[in-house]
Amino acid sequence: MDYNLLATFFLLVGLELVLGIDNILLISIVTDRVAPEHRNKVRYLGLGLALAARLLLLLGAGYLVKLSEPVLGSLSYKSIVLLAGGAFLIYKSVKEIHHVVESKPEGEDGKTGHLSFSSAVTQILMLDIVFSIDSVITAVGLTDNLWVIYSSVIVSFVLVLAFAGAIASFVQRHATLKILALSFLITIGVTLGIEGLGGHVPKAYIYLPMGFALGVELLQMRFMHNQKKK
Repeated sequence: MDYNLLATFFLLVGLELVLGIDNILLISIVTDRVAPEHRNKVRYLGLGLALAARLLLLLGAGYLVKLSEPVLGSLSYKSIVLLAGGAFLIYKSVKEIHHVVESKPEGEDGKTGHLSFSSAVTQILMLDIVFSIDSVITAVGLTDNLWVIYSSVIVSFVLVLAFAGAIASFVQRHATLKILALSFLITIGVTLGIEGLGGHVPKAYIYLPMGFALGVELLQMRFMHNQKKK
């Protein structure tokens, strides 16, 4: 048994799970604006597209690495994609925060607060591609064993799929938690922009404060629940 490959496998599973959390938050927010009868279908389709995007990009992994070469000044295709994806994520998150805070009844279809099925899937697919490019380039940098990469992507997808529905439902039931999740997505959007410009932000600097903020919010929700019972 090659223990180095095994360690790489678990490292990649952890990486994919972290990116899977980003996907769950994004899909939770988008599906909340979809008609209730379509939410499960959009959620599972969104996660399926995330898996398909990673697996398809892995087929061209060698070419994908070349996307890091400069094509526009100091910017590469990867940088341009990350900048565009980060900007879209920030725009989408700020817009959704405004929608939640102001409780706007108008939606993107001009009649209801619901997104159309195709609009929701398109938004999810756009961000899935951005997350997937970053994920695949990182994975290829860790190992050139495609079996290890493929298996780690599939295992992490199964784990994410198992908890996606419960997490999405929980976020959708609590407005303050939804705003916190959207704030997380803004942070991730800013991080994508920094990496697009050639910078590097350690993941721990992002996810540890997020975890702390989430813990405080859950304590606050528990406190309010106990107050209501009294």
